Amino acid sequence: MNETNYQDKWMYTPKKINVGRGISYGLTDLMGGGWNNIVSGIIFTFLMAQGLNPAYAGAVTGIGRIVDAIGSLLIGSITDNFHKTALGKRFGRRHFIFGVGIIAFAISFPLFWLSVDSALYYILIYCLIEIVIAFILIAWETLPTEMTDDYKLRTILSGSRMIISATGTSIVFFVLFILKQADNPNAYIIAGLAYTIVFVVGMTLSWRLTWERPLTAELIAELDDAPKLSLKKILVDYFSTFKVKAFRKHLSVYIFSFTGKDFFQTMLPTFAVYALFLDDQDPWLFNAMAFVGIFASILAAFLMVKFGPRFLFTSAYSFIFVVLIAFVVLEFADLPRESALPIFIGLAVAWHVGRQTLEFTPWNVFPFIPDVDYIMTRESRAGIYAAVMTFFRKSTGALAAWIAGILLQMIQFKAAPAKICSLDSDILNLQFKAQADCEAAGGKWKAPGAAQIHEYAVDHVSSAMSHNITWLIVLGTGVLILIALIVAQSFRLNRHTHGILKDEIHRLENGGSKADASPETIRVVEALTGHPYAESWPER
Repeated sequence: MNETNYQDKWMYTPKKINVGRGISYGLTDLMGGGWNNIVSGIIFTFLMAQGLNPAYAGAVTGIGRIVDAIGSLLIGSITDNFHKTALGKRFGRRHFIFGVGIIAFAISFPLFWLSVDSALYYILIYCLIEIVIAFILIAWETLPTEMTDDYKLRTILSGSRMIISATGTSIVFFVLFILKQADNPNAYIIAGLAYTIVFVVGMTLSWRLTWERPLTAELIAELDDAPKLSLKKILVDYFSTFKVKAFRKHLSVYIFSFTGKDFFQTMLPTFAVYALFLDDQDPWLFNAMAFVGIFASILAAFLMVKFGPRFLFTSAYSFIFVVLIAFVVLEFADLPRESALPIFIGLAVAWHVGRQTLEFTPWNVFPFIPDVDYIMTRESRAGIYAAVMTFFRKSTGALAAWIAGILLQMIQFKAAPAKICSLDSDILNLQFKAQADCEAAGGKWKAPGAAQIHEYAVDHVSSAMSHNITWLIVLGTGVLILIALIVAQSFRLNRHTHGILKDEIHRLENGGSKADASPETIRVVEALTGHPYAESWPER
């Protein structure tokens, strides 16, 4: 297929970027943000509700995400090189993979929410879903770099994305809160079907309303000049990303802050029900307050341009530390539910402002990282950087849930039983350990309702166990966020330095000499790359 045959296709047709286009791009993060919060905030509790102990529940996401993280190493290079195939030329090297991933997601995602008495089933389905999502997100996350090289326009795209992410997070938890509030016995499967519909519609619109760099003869020549895809090339490429100083710092902040957030959300339902003795639906109400993140994202987009990422990182972490300190005070105060719940929900607002700003900032910085790499390599490698971020994000995110499960098992925590025997009243009855014995006595073998879970927590969880759960969520989250805060203070990529970098790239692309670079340009390039300026813009 020659250039004239594919240049006029919609996926190669650039359009004016405005807020509407930004929202169109960001719709995929209904799934992206929603799924990450499902993983960190819902799946652990869902699996324990199926009868898995905390260690096994954590292991499902742990094993699944590590397997997927390894697969993600290949996906970035696949999408970067997919233009070499007929399908890649005809449908876009990013958009073909994106579109196929949407179809696979629609088929696989609802299967996870079936009630099955098998940890292996959940591990296998979870691995499949994660790999499908990796194909979608890695292709999609490269699009801001493909759609424009302007700082403000990329901020519109990424900022809109994070607003949509906050919406997705709020929808995820609000749906489950409503179902739990109604004590619906099929809450998880109904929620899973609802998530599938919302996510697939959002991703499909995003796929159709975005574009990628036109495959001009110049771009094809540039991409084809790159070494052929091989395992050795993939490993060399991935390790080479760590040569970029700005990326090392960015990745460190990203890993520690997101892992801290994941650990918090994994532990939150257990903390709320078994340390604060709130009702079973209350942690979902806490997380449903994620809608305040929509407003936080709008403000963060403004502050990103005005003050830069370091200011936003510091602000986000400050909100989180306030919430963690308040959790300690609230648990030790031992307030009744009617007094504790309003405070708990008030802290939810502070948490979601901090959480959304924490999520907003790294993904607004990310589209500018490939530009730092470009001045070092003169190669278009946005897919590789997206894959590396996805690899580490999923590896450490998996560890957060796994470690939470192991720690709860170590302190001998036991959640309410997955099934109980319901006789003539709603009073918790644990004397029957098997379904046959329950039914022989005229009872019904079913999952406990909210009132029965609350009763179990009050009667079976000691004050010492409550304190242990509190220290787990506070110290586990706090240490990770503190490390991210320390690293963020030395992060130097912002609007000003990126502008200098882009000006230098344009100057060199137009035949400028490296010998004519200004002292300020040299300082900025060296600060962002971590290498002498003389090593930048290598000869071809």
